[in-house]
Amino acid sequence: MSKTGALDLASGLGGKITKEEVKSAVDEYEKYHGYYGGKEEARKSNYTDMVNKYYDLATSFYEYGWGESFHFAHRWNGESLRESIKRHEHFLALQLELKPGMKVLDVGCGIGGPLREIARFSSTSVTGLNNNDYQITRGKELNRLAGLSGTCDFVKADFMKMPFSDNTFDAVYAIEATCHAPDPVGCYKEIYRVLKPGQFFAVYEWCITDHYDPNNATHKRIKDEIELGNGLPDIRSTRQCLQAVKDAGFEVIWDKDLAEDSPLPWYLPLDPSRFSLSSFRLTTVGRLITRNMVKALEYIGLAPQGSQRVSSFLEKAAEGLVEGGKKEIFTPMYFFVVRKPLSE
Repeated sequence: MSKTGALDLASGLGGKITKEEVKSAVDEYEKYHGYYGGKEEARKSNYTDMVNKYYDLATSFYEYGWGESFHFAHRWNGESLRESIKRHEHFLALQLELKPGMKVLDVGCGIGGPLREIARFSSTSVTGLNNNDYQITRGKELNRLAGLSGTCDFVKADFMKMPFSDNTFDAVYAIEATCHAPDPVGCYKEIYRVLKPGQFFAVYEWCITDHYDPNNATHKRIKDEIELGNGLPDIRSTRQCLQAVKDAGFEVIWDKDLAEDSPLPWYLPLDPSRFSLSSFRLTTVGRLITRNMVKALEYIGLAPQGSQRVSSFLEKAAEGLVEGGKKEIFTPMYFFVVRKPLSE
């Protein structure tokens, strides 16, 4: 069960970072990013530290607002956010042609919401790969509560250097996670190595689209805001991602930006012009309440110093995501299915 109350949010703020060190961690995290004058090279060379700090600082906010699955989704009219998120995960499982008993890897699994849903949906065993101690601890507890400890597990490791033998898994997927990789070819090569020949890898990638203009100051600001608020070294284009997976050795089965034909915009939950009781905490009013609640919790000492700044850069990310979505320069669901050849 996800953490849903104010005290749950306060108790998780900072993750594995001690309460006294949260403010300095926020300082260090912000300095990595272009929004504060940071350089892409520094983000890439220090990606492990940057991404770990990000998820230590942001995970409780994510779980408080989104539940156990930290991702967007293609969404039909009349479909709730939660329903669309589950269908997004089921769609991926179907594209992988999962069958009962298969051994599956979730690359960059968060606290394991998707892996639990996919394991139940497909009767498979799913291993979640994650390099963040706090998320793994939280994910194992949620596995236990769901009764899935026997079929779902977590491994702490960097997805650029996976601790698995060659040809280990029957299927591999990533949901809005490999965007954190400093080198997409290197990341996809590791996935290629641990996947069995003839089997599938499917991924939802965060990408800039062909509408993005690097010389447009507004576009650049939006990109910087998204990178700051989401722990990203750089947002790659759809073309770069597709070429990277080909360079890693995969055969492309199909690819598509699923945001293009979503009946409801993927960014709708964050849109300030929209109100919804079913996802109230993500609305403008809900985020205002959360922001003031965090301010109060920090003031009385229940939340660590620096918590308001984490809330602030997540707000900035939300603004960038909505603006990027409306201008069609960014997508969180560039989807492709690829296969490792039977013979190399």
